Amino acid sequence: MRKFDTKVQHLKYKVLREVAKQAWNDTLLENVLDIPKMIVPGKEPTMRCCVYKERAILAERVKIAMGGNIKNPNCIEVIDIACDECPIGGYEVTNACRGCLAHRCEDVCKKGAISFDSQQKAVIDKSKCVECGACAKVCPYGAIVDNVRPCVRSCKVKAITMDEDRIAVIDNDKCISCGACVYQCPFGAITDKSYILDVIEMLTNSDNKVYAVVAPSIASQFTYANPGQVIAGIKKLGFDDVFEAALGADMVAMSEAKELSEKGFLTSSCCPAFVDYVKKQFPDLAEFISHNLSPMATIAKHIKEQEPDCKIVFVGPCTAKKMEFKKEEVSQYIDSVITFEELQALFDSKNIDIKSLDDETLDTASYYGRIFARSGGVSDAVKQALAEQGIEDFDLKAVPCDGIDACKIALLKASKKILDGNFIEGMACSGGCIGGAGCLTHGPKDKSEIDKYGKESSAETMSDAISVRK
Repeated sequence: MRKFDTKVQHLKYKVLREVAKQAWNDTLLENVLDIPKMIVPGKEPTMRCCVYKERAILAERVKIAMGGNIKNPNCIEVIDIACDECPIGGYEVTNACRGCLAHRCEDVCKKGAISFDSQQKAVIDKSKCVECGACAKVCPYGAIVDNVRPCVRSCKVKAITMDEDRIAVIDNDKCISCGACVYQCPFGAITDKSYILDVIEMLTNSDNKVYAVVAPSIASQFTYANPGQVIAGIKKLGFDDVFEAALGADMVAMSEAKELSEKGFLTSSCCPAFVDYVKKQFPDLAEFISHNLSPMATIAKHIKEQEPDCKIVFVGPCTAKKMEFKKEEVSQYIDSVITFEELQALFDSKNIDIKSLDDETLDTASYYGRIFARSGGVSDAVKQALAEQGIEDFDLKAVPCDGIDACKIALLKASKKILDGNFIEGMACSGGCIGGAGCLTHGPKDKSEIDKYGKESSAETMSDAISVRK
């Protein structure tokens, strides 16, 4: 059974599992310093130059698993001592350079940044180079490469730079907490804070009911078990009940469709990283962000209107949700957030084998609410919502954006009033929520799994699903 797709992710999981195990047993404070030794018990290093550095980094990972630096408002943090001084980046000449006579690289460089050493090998003058890449394109040997740090390459909003010690630094004013850098860092030096201790505290000490709200992307996770077994496992952890964020998506789609028809142009509000991106990079378009809360917050609000004293934990694939739930307009409804990675760690910390559990039914949302999890799903749901509400005089021209690069293009066109569309569906992660940073696996996801999960709903329409809940 393979739960994770990299050793970095597995290491993160082992730390989360051990922290959770100690917390359940109420022994965390007395054993917290020993957790690195529990994970690396031998005297030989398994990942780093020496076992002492390895354990020092693990100690920092333990801190992150316990909530991280409270002075840093971002849920994404850099573990300085784990950052392995990757090349700063830029175009470099490799040993593949043959010192050829053509010198195409020199001819194509408009800044005169390329010269040749005594062996006629190309040399790039960094003070003149403007990183245009023209030299790399014309080199017949492919000897010139662009050495971009994985974290920098993955950050589409250019929030990551390097300090004087070549350690990654995150600019919180630009960061949208999407978590792309978390998965792409090959040393695991960038990671997301965990709030599993808060969740364990609720489950063990709360006098009120504790509910889980699960993201519809759960259908693409835990491939070794059925979704119904995952729901059973969540209840076995101590949650009193489990609700679908997809029902909140039904509610949002119905309201968003009406808002769109009234305003004429709108951007979606379901992805917190996308919403943050609009506010930070395209502030002039912020007024067009849907005024609806996200599906997570919408269903939580609905629940708390009926049970004000209950506690609600969101479970999903998204690191940006860890930022969203702390916003003033959301914090009154959502008490904490954990990812699917953290849910797996919680299961194993209590030795819960979800494969052995009987399926629990989770049947409240419609097909359209559930497909919010994949790119294009929000647009399909809004189209359906327009039809269900009899809004026939509005011509929907949806622009589904799969990933931040696509979002940027659509927003740029919208800012210049040349976008051929009136509804921007923004998804920061590739594929939509099924590609979130907190997923168990990060390879290409089969969107058909989400559609299949949606078709299992007994509600024929969004209106049906909402009326049953009410």
